[in-house]
Amino acid sequence: MTISDHNRTAGKAVDIVTDQGVIDAHLFHPDEAGSWPGVLLLTDIRGVRPAFEAMGRRLAASGYVVLLPNIYYRAGRAPVVDPTLPINDEAARTRRSELRATLTPEVVRADLAAQLDYLARDSDVRGAQAGVVGYCLTGAFALRAAEDFPQRIAAAASFHGGGLASDAPDSPHLRVDQIKARLYLGYADEDPSMPPAMIERLETALRAAEVRFRSELYAGARHGFAVEDGQAFDRDAAERHWHNLIDLFDSAFGKNP
Repeated sequence: MTISDHNRTAGKAVDIVTDQGVIDAHLFHPDEAGSWPGVLLLTDIRGVRPAFEAMGRRLAASGYVVLLPNIYYRAGRAPVVDPTLPINDEAARTRRSELRATLTPEVVRADLAAQLDYLARDSDVRGAQAGVVGYCLTGAFALRAAEDFPQRIAAAASFHGGGLASDAPDSPHLRVDQIKARLYLGYADEDPSMPPAMIERLETALRAAEVRFRSELYAGARHGFAVEDGQAFDRDAAERHWHNLIDLFDSAFGKNP
């Protein structure tokens, strides 16, 4: 990302009042007059932090209103866990696991509904449909958004998302027949949370449901390759991820010829 990308965007902190509590979030949009499609940017397990704020600005600079919510708002305002702690810090890892366990499909559905409602009310947002992108933990959330809100989600993307076609009774792959959105799935080559057999199970379900999707295996990339402050960050793979993400949204919202 360049300095000019930052200069082309405006951002602010927002609070989204729900019957579950107040979701603290950041909202980014191009720094010019106009209206743009809305997009939900969902963090990985480490939550909201400067790396994702920079990602929100970069996505906004491409012509989108981007909402970056604190997925752990029930436990407090971001950061709920210090994002500067090493990923293998035992106390931080335990706390993140506890927080992750609270994000059941029912909880995620309620939160996504509130976030989509907020975007729909924003005067800078154009159109009734939104996009959503999730990373790692929230790759599954992006698929669930497309399943739970088929009339509201135009495009959904998952990057190094894990467990997308597990044996769990609520695995996302079991409800892909609800999806009307375009999908993009970017898999990490070296990712035990989404092994080849699971990828095949997911894509078999998507093909059977006639979902429009594109998927790619990022050769040599590890789980977390797209997020700049992570140990697995891969600059080349991350730039490829940006190209594919923007292409997905631009196509879904009619910005590509």
